[in-house]
Amino acid sequence: MNPALMVLATLLAGWLNKQQQRAIEYLREENRVLREQLGDKRILLNDDQRRRLAVKGKALGRKLLDEICTIVTPDTILRWHRQLIARKYDGSAKRQPGRPRIMQIIRELCVLMARENSGWGYSRVEGALANLGHRVGRSTIRRILKENDLEPAPQRHMPWSVFLKAHWEAIAATDFFTVEAWTLRGLVRYHVFFVIDLSTRRVTIAGITDQPNGEWVTRVTRSLVDGFDGFLLKHLYLIHDRDPLFTGQFQSLLRSAGVEPVKLPPRSPNLNAYAERSVRSIKEECLSKIIPIGERHLRLAVEEFAEHYHLERNHQGLGNRLIDGEAETEPVMHIESRERLGGILRSYHRAA
Repeated sequence: MNPALMVLATLLAGWLNKQQQRAIEYLREENRVLREQLGDKRILLNDDQRRRLAVKGKALGRKLLDEICTIVTPDTILRWHRQLIARKYDGSAKRQPGRPRIMQIIRELCVLMARENSGWGYSRVEGALANLGHRVGRSTIRRILKENDLEPAPQRHMPWSVFLKAHWEAIAATDFFTVEAWTLRGLVRYHVFFVIDLSTRRVTIAGITDQPNGEWVTRVTRSLVDGFDGFLLKHLYLIHDRDPLFTGQFQSLLRSAGVEPVKLPPRSPNLNAYAERSVRSIKEECLSKIIPIGERHLRLAVEEFAEHYHLERNHQGLGNRLIDGEAETEPVMHIESRERLGGILRSYHRAA
């Protein structure tokens, strides 16, 4: 080995040893100060603290422990370490009397089946579990369901989420949201009328106006129930709130097209949650980041977001998928960014 390298290694080792010694001296002095603060009070350690000290102390060894230990003696730390080893290999651990509890994954599966299938009794759940290779008795299933506050099959009610999903294909919802825009007349409030398909989350902007009235809503709705390409063509129900713009003429028009209007109770926005969530999306992601200048600018912003919403934006309610766009099937190395509204809305796709 090169003599110069040997000298350098020796100097480095000596410096590191000196630094370690200084660190030990500081820790020893710090522990002394803490002991002086505590006085004659005994330090009570829990099992986790004893375990940590035992593991670290064993790695240091008896000689180094003699130099730095001040809270407890080295013999105590080493005794804790021996106890940890003995506990690890102790085969006489106390066990609960009786049969062992059923595996947690089977318990969760049993509860899941009962919650998702309100008409399944204990025997039906037993059979479904047997199909998956799990042998569980009816009494055990009854006990598991009782522990999770699940009633027997005749008394278990269908969850609202299951009921809605069964009818989603036939339900749409509608609502308004307002946007303030600057015009030659000053600050003007525009009303945006939209409809959302609950099953696919597709949204259509039916109309935008600064002077909404019942006649305008009815006129716009005619295009929604058009017999050839109307947005509500395959829907049987339309959820809406109690806004006075939804007049009797509006409801009659829907019924004539085979769509039953469903008026929500007062002060119940949660019953129209999907429409409310889509309003929050367009306001937070788009309209709150621009200042609309006139109706034309507002319409452009809303249309750009609608395209982004359907083609480029992932939706958590759809399993984090796109509504109309197609995801890449393989990893892409070269990508491009697509910008809308000057970069407020962005998406990424494979480079041409």
